[in-house]
Amino acid sequence: MTKRYAEYRDSGVEWLGEVPTHWRLTRLRFAVTLNPSRTEVTDLREDAEVSFVPMEAVGERGELSLSQTRPVSEVSSGYTYMREGDVTFAKITPCFENGKGAIMRDLVGGIAFGTTELTVLRARPDTTDPAFLARLLGSPIFRRTGEAAMYGAGGQKRVPDIFVRNFSLALPPLPEQQAIAAFLDREVGKIDGLVEAQRRLIALLAEKRRAVISHAVTRGLNPAAPLKPSGVDWLGDIPAHWVRTKAGFYIKVISGFAFPSTGFLHGGDGERLLRGTNVGVGRIDWDDVVYWAREENDGLEGFELEDGDLVLGMDRPWISAGVRVARISAKDLPCLLLQRVACIRPKPALHSRYLESLLATDAFVHHFLPETTGVSVPHISPKQIVEFPIPLPPLDEQAAIVAYVDAQTGRLDALSAEAERAVSLLLERRAALISAAVTGKIDVRDEAEATEAA
Repeated sequence: MTKRYAEYRDSGVEWLGEVPTHWRLTRLRFAVTLNPSRTEVTDLREDAEVSFVPMEAVGERGELSLSQTRPVSEVSSGYTYMREGDVTFAKITPCFENGKGAIMRDLVGGIAFGTTELTVLRARPDTTDPAFLARLLGSPIFRRTGEAAMYGAGGQKRVPDIFVRNFSLALPPLPEQQAIAAFLDREVGKIDGLVEAQRRLIALLAEKRRAVISHAVTRGLNPAAPLKPSGVDWLGDIPAHWVRTKAGFYIKVISGFAFPSTGFLHGGDGERLLRGTNVGVGRIDWDDVVYWAREENDGLEGFELEDGDLVLGMDRPWISAGVRVARISAKDLPCLLLQRVACIRPKPALHSRYLESLLATDAFVHHFLPETTGVSVPHISPKQIVEFPIPLPPLDEQAAIVAYVDAQTGRLDALSAEAERAVSLLLERRAALISAAVTGKIDVRDEAEATEAA
C-alpha cells in the first residue's frame, strides 16, 4: 500500500499544496532546456535520414510511432527539432487537453524533426529524469494549469512557452525521480492493460450490435424463410416475400438551408440549428449549439424538423464508430436543418425505426462509399441516399424486426455502457495516481525498491 511522506511543507503554490520537505521548489526553466536549438545538428549531411514526427505519430498515453523518416534536407527548416531522450507535448488545442506527448526514443540517428505544434523539453541530466518529467507533463495538474494559460481563438489556442518556463514544481532528488517513474511505469501499465481489455470488449460489442442489426434487416427473423437473390452483390439474398426497391420511393430527402454564420446566435436565444457537428452515430449531441432568430413569414417552415425524422451528416457520413445517422425526438425540437445535414423523412409504408437500422448497416456504407465525393472531407449527396437499394418487408414485419433489434441491442448497449463506466473509473484512477506520485502526495520509494529486489 502507498503511504505519505513523513514530513511536508507548504509549497506556496495553491494548486500544488504541501510537498515533501526534502523536495526542491523550482520552476521548470531551471530543470530543462526548452526547445533546444537545431544548430546542434548543423553538421549533419543533407541526405542523412532522420525520424519524422507528425502530430498523428504522438499518442495520448505516451505512445510514439516512428514509421516515417525524411532526409535532413527536407526537414531542417520549418519543423521542430528533437533529439533522443527529449520530452515533448502537443501545445495546440485539443491535442494538449487530450494529453498528447511522448519521450523521443529509438530515433533514427538519434535525431527527429516534426510538427511545429510540439513543445520540446530536454531534461538537465544532473537534476531531472526524462521519464519523471514526462509523467509530470502528462499529469492533470500540468494540463489543467496549461489549459488556463492558453492563448488564441477557437481551434488555434496554444500553450505559450512562458507558461512552461515559469511552471512551478517540486523536484525530488534524481534517484527518487527515477523510482517514482519506475513505479508509475509499472502501475500505470497495469491500468492501461485493463483499459485496453475493456475497450476491446466495447469494440466487440459494437461489432456484434452491427451484425445483429444487419442480419435482421436483410434476412428477417424467420431462419426458415425461402430466400431469393436481391440482385445487389453486397446485399446478397433476401426473403422471397420481400421487395427490393429504391429508398427514394419511400422517403423524402430534405437538404439543410444555408444559414449564414454571421447570423448565428449563442446563449439560448432563437431556435436551435442542427449542424453536422450535432449528428453522431445513433445520437444527437447538443453540446456545441448555435441558434437562429425566427421572424414572421421567414420562409423557413420547410426546414423545421419533426419528431421521428432521421438526420444524416453528409460530410464525413461514416466514421470508425459507424454511420452518422440519428433520429430526432421531441426533446430535440424545435430545431432547424442546416446545410450539409440531410433530413430523411419516411413515407407511411416504411417504418422510421426500420429505415434507421438500414442506414446504420454496412450495406449502406457499401452503397455510398464508392461514389463519395471530396478527399479531405468525404461527402454524400441526396441522390446517393434516394438511390440506396433497400430490402422491404411488409409493414407489420418491419415493426417486428424493430422490436427484436431493440431487445437485442438493448442488452448489448447495457454491457457496453458498463464497460464504458469501467474505462472512465480506470482513467480517473490513472490520473489520480500520476498526480499523487509526481507531486509527492504518496511515497512510493519502498514499493519501487521492492520491485527492483524482486
